[in-house]
Amino acid sequence: MEAAISAVATEIFSRMVSFLMKRYMDKTEIDEKLDRMEQLLLRIHAVIHEAEGRYITNPIMLKQLKCLVESMYRGYHILDVSRYKPFFARIANEEVNSISAQSASLSPIPFKRSCTLSRTATSFSGSNDLQSVLENLEAAIANMNEFVVLLGGCERCRRPYDTYLYTDNFMFGRHVEKQHIINILLQDPGEHGTPMVLPIIGGFRVGKKTLVSHVCKNERIKSHFSSIVFINGDSICRMDEEKFRNGRMLAVVEFVTDVDDDDWEKFYSTARHKAIDGSKVIIISRIENLARFGTVKTVFLNSLTHEEYRYLFKMLAFGSTDEKDYPHLAAIANEIAIQLGGSLITANVIADLLRRNHDFQFWLCILQRFKRMVHKNLSMYGEHPKDILDNERPIDITTFNSCSSLRMMPPRVERDGDSSERKLDHVPFGDLITGSIYLPNNQFVLVAWESRLPPYTKLVADVTSYEKHGSSISPKKRRSIV
Repeated sequence: MEAAISAVATEIFSRMVSFLMKRYMDKTEIDEKLDRMEQLLLRIHAVIHEAEGRYITNPIMLKQLKCLVESMYRGYHILDVSRYKPFFARIANEEVNSISAQSASLSPIPFKRSCTLSRTATSFSGSNDLQSVLENLEAAIANMNEFVVLLGGCERCRRPYDTYLYTDNFMFGRHVEKQHIINILLQDPGEHGTPMVLPIIGGFRVGKKTLVSHVCKNERIKSHFSSIVFINGDSICRMDEEKFRNGRMLAVVEFVTDVDDDDWEKFYSTARHKAIDGSKVIIISRIENLARFGTVKTVFLNSLTHEEYRYLFKMLAFGSTDEKDYPHLAAIANEIAIQLGGSLITANVIADLLRRNHDFQFWLCILQRFKRMVHKNLSMYGEHPKDILDNERPIDITTFNSCSSLRMMPPRVERDGDSSERKLDHVPFGDLITGSIYLPNNQFVLVAWESRLPPYTKLVADVTSYEKHGSSISPKKRRSIV
């Protein structure tokens, strides 16, 4: 009997030792892969940073640069998820069990465990994804030598702002598109000197106008064209021909609605006769049908990928602080980025709040407020708030304020001299989120975002109170004037 017990005990001990050794070896292997990935990402990031300071006219090099950028952000995403995965459990427990004095001062609604929590973590399958991304990075490094050699022959460009200011003005992750547009605008005149037409088509607030604005500020573009004019597409049929000065001209036309072919032909004919050879026209719009007016291939501007957006948000939220010193906050930042759904405006506002206060409970409370807001709009309208606003419909923001039910219209550019807006109280978006201000009754103007760079654009949104009658209110469509 004693011999049997001894044999069983020995077997159990042996299996336990084997399990612990395997677990230790697996953890060591994963740590080694993460270290290897971090080193590869540093090498790729250095090359990309150097490429962004060069004029790249070779279209194949631009494609290769785009592939490098995509690989880099995917790598950073997997690296962060692997590094911060253990901290998601603490976030879940804190959501349910604790509200600190800091979060209590923000008057939060009692926390509930969200079904969307750890969507970042669950999208990561562990060592398989890690190995796949690591192999992808190694392949990118192996194919990068020729790119680096060719890059050395590209002319350096001057940057009017540093990286932070570019990011603040939404020029994050658009270098390939910017360089591609510059290359097209510097091409030789087309047949018979007719103005080249380049359509730039993209979704709601993906940065079309900002991208074109930075292109127009480029030194090569400014020296290539004698004049750059910005035209409202709604007025092209009654436009003053004096805008077309003699000389090589770049006309930037923004359309918020489709245009009649006859009106476009009249405008294009005027541009063809008034401007000299080498003049160009850029069309900016969300309407894909306007690509029919293009004489060159349309540039389609997409939203940032989740990996790019998450990287941008964390860079804004931590600023000059090393996120490795705050792993719990980095895990929360990943979750907040998911809840924001890719909105650039909201990312800047929320990141500014978080950057000023590195308290865990404060960040957790901000996450919870947005989760409740997203959940409420999903339950009422079946869509994410960003998608609702992109379709020019109002969203419910009641969860940001427990005193009354609030509905926010899509943001728009505040126009100078609008007397009706001056009569209403203006409330900063950040103050609404933190609950640090007493809200006006019935109606007010929410200052969603204000640029810190010229021309200091201010985006505002009308907010109104409404009474609930036991059923959700379907949002009505409105026309955006952004």
